[in-house]
Amino acid sequence: MGEPARKLDVIDVAPAFVQADADALNARFEGVETLAMLRAVLAEGLLGRTAVVSSFGTESAVLLDLVARADPDTPVIFVDTLKMFPETLAYRDTLLAHVGMTDSRTVVPDAEKLAKRDEKGMRWSYDPDGCCEIRKVEPMARAKQGLDSWISGRKAFQSHTRQNIARFEIEDGRLKLNPLGDWVKADLEDYFAERNLPRHPLEEQDYPSVGCQPCTSKVLPGEDARAGRWRGWDKVECGIHMPLKPGEEPVF
Repeated sequence: MGEPARKLDVIDVAPAFVQADADALNARFEGVETLAMLRAVLAEGLLGRTAVVSSFGTESAVLLDLVARADPDTPVIFVDTLKMFPETLAYRDTLLAHVGMTDSRTVVPDAEKLAKRDEKGMRWSYDPDGCCEIRKVEPMARAKQGLDSWISGRKAFQSHTRQNIARFEIEDGRLKLNPLGDWVKADLEDYFAERNLPRHPLEEQDYPSVGCQPCTSKVLPGEDARAGRWRGWDKVECGIHMPLKPGEEPVF
């Protein structure tokens, strides 16, 4: 009698979540208040290996405070593009201490890629998409390796490219949670006041949306809040929130 065939080890490369999972979560938490929803998904481990991604911009305090109230040990990922406002870096430390988040992780651009593709540090001035790819998208892709899901601060009202945001969605094989997707500006302001959250120091200087220093300008009265981002360019997103195109491989 022959020996039984040796069982081969198989690496499971299937995504942790598929669209059916997002649909089920959207159905379960429809109408559920944001904090209660966050407490449930984090306490029950429904997100798998997860982290909250924060730019530490003018509205970031709301999401971080909500996540901290649900589970202060949730990792926080920040991409330091090495082109940030000093005020943003200081605000990061202030805000994390204020809300009590315990696991802060900062990722920076790959030094070799910077040397090859942005040696003089001026790529933002002639190729903002390429600059964002090197300094933001690629580091963020590295930071998300090993995660099953991530928590985003996107809100539908911020621009026309962010309309109709579902709470739970699938992006590049991961579950993406948008707890504030249906919040409006008044909701954010009320929460800031209710929780006495610190404001970004540049907000009072007419910067309602803050990104990298070279590509962020002041916003004039009556302009869209994100009008100061990449002013003069046909560009509205850094690329972190743009899903891969069919057949496109993730950049690591």
